[in-house]
Amino acid sequence: MGRRIRWLGIVLILCFALVLIQLTNLQFRQAHQLASASANPRNQAKILDNARGDIVAADGSILAYSQALNIPGSYKYQRVYPTATARLFSDLVGYDSIKYGTWGIEYQYNDQLIAHAQPARSLSQFLNPTTATDDVTLTVQPKLQLAAQQALAGRDGAIVALNPNTGAVLAMYANPTYDPNLLASTSPTAQDQGRFFAVAKDSQGYDALASLAYAQRWAPGSTFKVITTSAAYDYAPLLVNKSYPVRVATPLPDSNLLLHNDGNTPCGGTIAQMLPPSCDPGYADLGLDIGGTNLYKQATQFGYDSVPPLDIPGVVASNFPTPAELKDNLPGVAYSAIGQEDVAATALQGALEASAIANGGVIMTPHLMAQIRDSQGNLVTNFGLKPWMRATTQATAAAITPLMEEVVTSGTAGQVGFLPEDQVAAKTGTAQAGQQNQLVTAWMIAFAPASQPRVAIAVVLPDQAFDVTGAKAAGPVMKAMIEAALALTGPLPPVSPAPHYTPPPPAGATTTTTAKAPGATTTSTAAGAGTTTTTPPTTAPAATTTSPPSTTAPTTAPPPPTT
Repeated sequence: MGRRIRWLGIVLILCFALVLIQLTNLQFRQAHQLASASANPRNQAKILDNARGDIVAADGSILAYSQALNIPGSYKYQRVYPTATARLFSDLVGYDSIKYGTWGIEYQYNDQLIAHAQPARSLSQFLNPTTATDDVTLTVQPKLQLAAQQALAGRDGAIVALNPNTGAVLAMYANPTYDPNLLASTSPTAQDQGRFFAVAKDSQGYDALASLAYAQRWAPGSTFKVITTSAAYDYAPLLVNKSYPVRVATPLPDSNLLLHNDGNTPCGGTIAQMLPPSCDPGYADLGLDIGGTNLYKQATQFGYDSVPPLDIPGVVASNFPTPAELKDNLPGVAYSAIGQEDVAATALQGALEASAIANGGVIMTPHLMAQIRDSQGNLVTNFGLKPWMRATTQATAAAITPLMEEVVTSGTAGQVGFLPEDQVAAKTGTAQAGQQNQLVTAWMIAFAPASQPRVAIAVVLPDQAFDVTGAKAAGPVMKAMIEAALALTGPLPPVSPAPHYTPPPPAGATTTTTAKAPGATTTSTAAGAGTTTTTPPTTAPAATTTSPPSTTAPTTAPPPPTT
């Protein structure tokens, strides 16, 4: 009996010890985390009991502000996104919700937008510290953002336009989109409605909170040939002038497959002869000669397998297979060289690729924040010029630029109708997608003017009909964006600092899968000139299926809200 009492006493002591450990954990180790958690009721109340700073576009127009409610028994403020631009900028601005927290720029610069201690500028301010909010001005030009919305015309897709010399995001628009005002409402019903609409899958399986501009990726198709070309110049210069056989198809090593060109049209020659018409068999052979290791090195220099440092949560890395994955997969090397199989890119990555060539081989850090000012209009910080990666040499970029111009003047983008005075340098892409490759992803990357680039743009339209090409679908969108950007930039208008917004009085209150069916394999792309097919000779190997790895959110930001 005494033994049992002793054991019971020991168990009770251990239980008390565990309780004390947990209390210590909550009071000290997790105290700050719990105190600042968005689910903390006191913090939820603070969200709308205090005003936030404004979010401002590059031209000074207000994209988000706090509206005083003056309703007895209610919260003091409500976040407002002006109706005219709410859906236009929701992909970037995000939301501030009492129930669902913050997202987008509202999340990224939350510490600046909420009331925080101000630096002392005088002895009196030092003795009596004050708190205030800051205003965040973005690099995005509303006119160009509107042009992107109009060019997509309601279709699922994304457009990213960068200043290649600074990395500033001039436009970043994607469909589907959502209305952040519902999420910012003080009404629980409206918040839930907003959440439902934002994460509801559309007919192509996309939701608005996983932006098609930077959080979804697809096989880049022949736009990747710009990187393959760079790899030849940088890692295998003897291949630059090597002439590849003119033929309809090339045999793939370690298999009995043939990789055909679009429409079974023959092509070949040197890089200068193959890039403008986007010769798939020739580029597959070129990729095999360069080798998987060098292709990987060049791809990573352009930003593949790294999360671009864009100042917004939810950005994902583009994918290129590692040398180990390609070591015993020579057909995979050939497919990778033309942007298929396990290669997957975001629209942001496409714009960074174009900007690298436009900027002499250097990728500037992409950014949305132009400057932050305090409530008195004093400059707190600006983004500045920050190189991110050296993608290729200046000489290589200079050699590739005229080849991309030939894509427009005599190659796969020749029928788009770009204005000669715009000096557009481009690359089209038509990547196979969907079950049994019955769909395509239409791509185009470009910059202009080629002699003195002011804008670099990527356009992607996923899940297009099989007979659609990059030139046919993405070309008109790119043409509209180039013309709008050059009309707006000459050079770019400076960011307009705006005084703190005074609201009106209150009124009372993606994974593309490249499938290979048994007995036949479809892959590759004829950039802008239709979709190519790889067909086996009489005996076909066993079927294989490859899919890009699943996307992951950067560890420095919270994961995108789940459905």
